Amino acid sequence: MTAQAALRSDHADLLRDARLEAYSTPIEDFHPGAPRLFQNDTLWPWFERLRKEAPVHYCTKAPIEPYWSVTRYHDIMHVDTSHAIFSSDVSNGGIMIRDVPPGYEWPSFIAMDEPRHGEQRKTVQPMFTPEHLDEMAVLIRQRSAKVLDSLPRNETFNWVEKVSIELTTQMLATLFDFPFEERRKLTRWSDVSTALPKSGIVSSEEERRRELADCAETFGRMWKERQANPGRDLISMMAHSEATRHMTPDNLMGNLILLIVGGNDTTRNTMTASVLALNENPAEYQKLRDNPALIETMVPEVIRWQTPLAHMRRTALVDTELGGQKIRKGDRVVMWYVSGNRDGEVIENPDAFIIDRKRPRIHLSFGFGIHRCVGMRLAELQLRIVWQEILKRFDRIEVVGEPKRVYSSFVRGYESLPVRIPG
Repeated sequence: MTAQAALRSDHADLLRDARLEAYSTPIEDFHPGAPRLFQNDTLWPWFERLRKEAPVHYCTKAPIEPYWSVTRYHDIMHVDTSHAIFSSDVSNGGIMIRDVPPGYEWPSFIAMDEPRHGEQRKTVQPMFTPEHLDEMAVLIRQRSAKVLDSLPRNETFNWVEKVSIELTTQMLATLFDFPFEERRKLTRWSDVSTALPKSGIVSSEEERRRELADCAETFGRMWKERQANPGRDLISMMAHSEATRHMTPDNLMGNLILLIVGGNDTTRNTMTASVLALNENPAEYQKLRDNPALIETMVPEVIRWQTPLAHMRRTALVDTELGGQKIRKGDRVVMWYVSGNRDGEVIENPDAFIIDRKRPRIHLSFGFGIHRCVGMRLAELQLRIVWQEILKRFDRIEVVGEPKRVYSSFVRGYESLPVRIPG
């Protein structure tokens, strides 16, 4: 049995056990936001049952405050586009299943309601225009080629560390015009800002505060520099826009963390997922090798398949009804993008990874409505280019061990993925 076949067999055993547990547990006892389900990749049968039996489900058995889970595609779209009913504002709890901890109530445009959201979002949009993406494509290709050419042959290495983190962090440093030799700080700050207490990323809240204080100090210094000498970077854009130039330090920090996490976690984890998905589906990998033009549809498919941010949360501003359930003002409502992306009523054969889907952009991974990911076209561009360059160089990249997934029900990410490139 090959390493890939053994890994698929082990994962099938895990899912079989998870299915037994999910279908024997009373549905009123469900806590679909339990991080262990995501770390073990055993979330799927739990959400499958919720979509079938309780698509709008109230969880009261979690070690956090009660919350509603919205698990079907169209219900998620309804919540995501009903901004007068469901708030994302940090003052109402923010965008994650857990309330923002005291001391971290940093407003960002993704955690704002209108009109402030739109005003601040427009400030950074010029970075992601088609014209600017065309300019960045040359640099992305050069860097992808350099990183891929440096990879070892016939020995095991961590794809996350050597490729996914390196390429996405280089791009983040460019977007911020951040000191290139210190770029790994951006990765660390991204991880620290979203880490749960048991994740092992930070040992204490004091450590988190200390590291994020360093982040705030660093960007505060850069902010002052760009006020005096602006460039073509995100900090300069915010420092000289009428909507953001007078931001409080907390608002600046909120927007910076949003852009760091959005630019790091989503692309980095989808880049890793693409290698894993193709190894788990060798016929699709062969299809891609035979026809590299399928990169165009493979990229949105892997973004759907991975769903790098599993959920977004809203808070009800008024009493309302959804899926036959009465939601009260102040209730937290969690949109499970990861579940909507497996909704068979909208997506044919949703659990399969199919790189030539007819409508691959039917997915929720970037959100919907006014909060749709501002950098989604850049993420897609990076993934397309890296796979174009991979296929020029390597016949295959072999996954040779289990991935280590992040302990989080928000970021669906990877700490490591052991791979080997024959040659």
